[in-house]
Amino acid sequence: MRTVLAYTLLCLAIDLSAQTRLFDDEAKIAAWMKEANVPAAGVGIIRDGKLTQVEVYGHLQQGERAPYDTLFNVASLTKPVVTMLTLKLVADGKWQLDEPLARDWVDPDVAADPRHLKLTTRHVLNHTTGFKNWRFMEESEKLTFHADPGTTMQYSGEGFEYLRRALERRFKKTLPELAQSLIFDPLKMHDTQFAWDARTDESRFARWHDGEGKHAYPEHRKTTVNAADDLITTVEDYGRFAAWVLSGAGLPPALFQEMTKDQSGVKENFAMGLGWELHRNVGGETVLIHGGADRGVAAVVMLLPKSKQGLIVMTNADNGYRLYEKLVTELLDAGSELMSRARK
Repeated sequence: MRTVLAYTLLCLAIDLSAQTRLFDDEAKIAAWMKEANVPAAGVGIIRDGKLTQVEVYGHLQQGERAPYDTLFNVASLTKPVVTMLTLKLVADGKWQLDEPLARDWVDPDVAADPRHLKLTTRHVLNHTTGFKNWRFMEESEKLTFHADPGTTMQYSGEGFEYLRRALERRFKKTLPELAQSLIFDPLKMHDTQFAWDARTDESRFARWHDGEGKHAYPEHRKTTVNAADDLITTVEDYGRFAAWVLSGAGLPPALFQEMTKDQSGVKENFAMGLGWELHRNVGGETVLIHGGADRGVAAVVMLLPKSKQGLIVMTNADNGYRLYEKLVTELLDAGSELMSRARK
């Protein structure tokens, strides 16, 4: 089995100096950003399985153009990183998809509920834990099962946090330490971190903005690690990661197929795989998608394994989704069909 580093060398060669511009006339994207009230946006394009283009538009401060290596908070785009880290451990025989997480971690809130004994990594990755998104949504503010694990799809950040604690307990390493050795260092993602700390270059950070794009939200720098949210990264770093995933991520073919098959049976052309939304029968293939949305954040990654295309968009405003809808339509062969479905 090829190592992560081998895939880095074979699949992620980037010649950004030779790239053509995504838009010959930057006035086009500038107009879109103005219409959506987005101060800064980053775009990464994958062609033939390689990250071929990275561009950043807009400004961080008035009159200060956003640099190529702008740092974005990408909210739930954290989850695909944790997904692939976990699947790498599965591929290496160090973790099992269907082993009860209770062998390594039991959250005190659910310790008295026997359903915790059924909870597995598969349930976390395909969002069938039975948990709400966050425990603070409960009247009691305690983690609560609302369904047996594996029976009902319910998007849950709590599930990823449960998995984080199990992984950390088993390997006696923090999530950042595991990610650093298994993903960030091999893929040269030197500008990626799970939480705000002393390394964070504030001068390059795209601050969170409201729907008008004029007012930055009060600083909400998250200094605690969360497996579901608040990853800080650049377009190039995340583009390297996305291209690695698109090229198989060094996983055995059977495991990659497991990741990209319907794990939920939600509706005809939409399903959850392992850690990825699956939009099926789009231009003759299945599109892997994950979005990220928090206050002042809108981001998306889309991967097309059959045609080896991919798109990453990062923005720092509430209305960023209005911009990336236009970019998806413009820059992906199947973009118009994807956006048409999304509007239904």
